[in-house]
Amino acid sequence: MSENSPDLDDDTGTFESGLPGFLGTIDVFISKVEAVMLAMGVILMAVNTCVNVIARFVFGEGLFFSGEINRILIILITFAGIGYAARHGRHIRMSAIYDAFPPKARKALMIFIALFTSVVMFFLCYHSYGYIETLYDRGRILPALGFEIWWIYIWAPVGFAITGIQYFLTAIKNFTSKDVYLSTGVVDGYADTESEV
Repeated sequence: MSENSPDLDDDTGTFESGLPGFLGTIDVFISKVEAVMLAMGVILMAVNTCVNVIARFVFGEGLFFSGEINRILIILITFAGIGYAARHGRHIRMSAIYDAFPPKARKALMIFIALFTSVVMFFLCYHSYGYIETLYDRGRILPALGFEIWWIYIWAPVGFAITGIQYFLTAIKNFTSKDVYLSTGVVDGYADTESEV
């Protein structure tokens, strides 16, 4: 296929929010933070793994801290990824009942789903913060890297908060537009990505 084939959908370009004013600015800022976190996390994990394999092959012994670094990066990628998936309308949907509704009912249901999911994400953010406090009180450290283990779980409440904000912004987008949106820039439908132009 050619490089500019219309058959290839690419959502890795510059994100443009479908929200007006200050909310759009927040949306774009969060998307940039997510993009940097995901890109750096994946790149660092690949480099760390490759260096560890080379060290094991050349020196007969891998890097003693490599596993812990990958553990930290997996947590980072997972919790940054949930916000990314919400922003691009990539979460799994079970929509048999939803699809049977007329457009106005689908819009109301999407607003409810977005608000409910936002509340659940903030609830999980609160409890993940409590989990971090528990780890902090226990004082456990990573054996190879030597720093306290609670630091690596900071990404959990951050990821849940970003996802909660994203779903809240999706509810606002559905309140203010005539179409039904899966996220602030993705119109409801079954194409791989139907981004707003």
